[in-house]
Amino acid sequence: MKTGLVLEGGAMRGMFTAGVLDVWMENGIIFDGAIAVSAGATFGCNLKSHQPYRVLRYNKKYCQDWRYCSFRSLFLTGDLYGAEFDYDRLPKKLDVFDTTTFKQDPMDFYVVATDAKTGDPLYHLCVDGKDNDLTWIRGSASIPVFARPVHVDGYTIYDGGVADPIPYKKMFSLGYKKQVVLLTQPASYRKQPQKNMNALRVLLKRYPEVIKDLEHRHTSYNATLDAIQVLEEQKKLFVIRPKEPLNIGSICHDPNELDRVYKMGRLEAVKQLKALKAFLEEE
Repeated sequence: MKTGLVLEGGAMRGMFTAGVLDVWMENGIIFDGAIAVSAGATFGCNLKSHQPYRVLRYNKKYCQDWRYCSFRSLFLTGDLYGAEFDYDRLPKKLDVFDTTTFKQDPMDFYVVATDAKTGDPLYHLCVDGKDNDLTWIRGSASIPVFARPVHVDGYTIYDGGVADPIPYKKMFSLGYKKQVVLLTQPASYRKQPQKNMNALRVLLKRYPEVIKDLEHRHTSYNATLDAIQVLEEQKKLFVIRPKEPLNIGSICHDPNELDRVYKMGRLEAVKQLKALKAFLEEE
């Protein structure tokens, strides 16, 4: 039975994800495939490249660099998270992403993006971790308004969390019958309606289908959480999530706060490690 991993996004809540993944790498936890959204993709790709601690390292080092993430970057480049710095300079020179190991590792790694023209989810299978894959990962994390739409392989794409924020259904359709879902909100969380929709309708008028997605995102997201809870109770999914709100913003310039959330992820992963191994080993 193929094992699959689903990684939710959540901007800097992704430091929780990074902590969990590092514990898994330390303990040899592997999956046949993974699917990742937004920050789940930007941080989760390090699972396939076998680079524990990389996410924590570069986030703490560059969190105060305006080129990495800042409103200055948004004003000057159109991207809150700087595209050139984050997806070119950083992975190729400053903290090198191991594309050789990424390509050789047998785990399939999918990223989710939203088709800006249709509003539908797109699923890209990464092959080598190089420029085209990095562009898809960037698109998967490009929040409408706070990032420019990304153009790749004939598509115009935005953040995958708009169309399919927790893509466990896609993984089932791909044959991954045993899944682990890594969330970045506690069990009690439910999404509220999108704020500032009137402004978003103006700013995103070129992409009416994305507007529709945003209008209804809270409903579909909450329905997904409800379905996941049922599958978790039926032992059909293994879910790891924070026990309490992470209380970290989409932007964080404080390395101590990044470290705090990362350690929360590590702590939860250690607590769940025995149960996770038992789930993965069940026939």
